[in-house]
Amino acid sequence: MLSPRTTAVTALLESHDLDAMAFFNCFNLRYLCGFTGTDGVLVVKAGESMFLTDSRYVTQARAQVGRIPVGEYQTKLEGVTDNLVDAGAIRVGFEADHLSFAQVEQLRKLAGSDLDWIPVGKPVQKLRVRKTPEEVNLLADAAELAAQAFRSIMTGIAPGRTEAEIALDLEFALRRVGGEEKAFDIIVASGERGSLPHGVASQKQLAEGELITVDYGLRYKGYHSDETVTLALGNISSNMRRIFDIVLDAHDLAIEKIRPGMKLTELDACARDYIAGKGYGDYFGHGLGHGVGLEVHEYPAVSPRAEDTVEEGMVLTIEPGIYIPDEGGVRIEDMVYVTADGCRILTQLPKSFCNLLQ
Repeated sequence: MLSPRTTAVTALLESHDLDAMAFFNCFNLRYLCGFTGTDGVLVVKAGESMFLTDSRYVTQARAQVGRIPVGEYQTKLEGVTDNLVDAGAIRVGFEADHLSFAQVEQLRKLAGSDLDWIPVGKPVQKLRVRKTPEEVNLLADAAELAAQAFRSIMTGIAPGRTEAEIALDLEFALRRVGGEEKAFDIIVASGERGSLPHGVASQKQLAEGELITVDYGLRYKGYHSDETVTLALGNISSNMRRIFDIVLDAHDLAIEKIRPGMKLTELDACARDYIAGKGYGDYFGHGLGHGVGLEVHEYPAVSPRAEDTVEEGMVLTIEPGIYIPDEGGVRIEDMVYVTADGCRILTQLPKSFCNLLQ
């Protein structure tokens, strides 16, 4: 029996001339059949599918995967191999970006000449790229809860407190509003540490006259938010204010230009070329954004090396930044849902310049 989402895999089977596809990635399992546990394998064949797991998750799987039959294995790789051989499959696809080399070698050793394991990369990544209305609602809910959490701790962002204290306040707040978990290690980078794009919170104390960048998110019902604000603690230097305005303008320009059908590289260039034109091209080194969904970083990447196009239904981050060593940095990030004629911003905190001491 195929679930509505696993029917999308049938085209993948045809395009790669596969008898079956074995999914091991827990995020793909949740997307394709609703299983929320941490160990299982979904085997999809033409017209039917089978969910395999160990004794810890059999009852949970039967409750979550609908009418898909559930089988139990003692050892995962042996159980999957036996199932496929018994079904008469020969060419079997697997998630090329998930299984380790050692796991694939073990699968090939177990099956011998009975199975031919075929790596499948981007087509698997693209299965989740266009979000359903239900997924968009969950992503919007996650963003709303994240905004509530951040607003609740803003009065505590003050000189003398450490970055780590701010991160801890925010982590507790994310749980209080209903988040299942923080989306990633919260980034709090103030003053010169703002030049670190992934400046995870340290014991540095906040000081008046600095910018502070906070990049955070939460997971809600399996879906993530991702948002970055850069705030001022009192009066900052004219150079850092200029950098803030450039980043904000680049952020706004990219969001304004988003359209289905444009190349992802073109979207990246909207912000990157603007920043370069202002003389700071060497200080924006990362991609403009990435997909968000069941994973906080998922396909596609929005970067100068991207190969595909913007599609209606994608949820992307737009997060340009400028990072000046020994001086500081600015990043501004929103999460957007691509519509037929543009996009809708899902994250809710204002991104205009804000001095917390005024």
